[in-house]
Amino acid sequence: MADTFVPHFANDAGVTTIRIGAKEFMCIGAKPPFDHPHIFLEMGDDVEVVCSYCSTVYRYDPSLKPTESEPKDAAWQPKAA
Repeated sequence: MADTFVPHFANDAGVTTIRIGAKEFMCIGAKPPFDHPHIFLEMGDDVEVVCSYCSTVYRYDPSLKPTESEPKDAAWQPKAA
């Protein structure tokens, strides 16, 4: 698992719903330094999930790559340690 990248998404725009190309990902709320605890979310067989911290609805869109989102600026890349 350490070699696997988990996509991260943030909702700086404050939109209700973000479409993403991943079913397993991290929600960070907003981009640092305004982020909430980074939590792992997974949709399983569903097509959407709601973040329990920021209430953002994440909806799976198979036309997007795992690291892509709509709006586009919701995808966030953590800096390497």
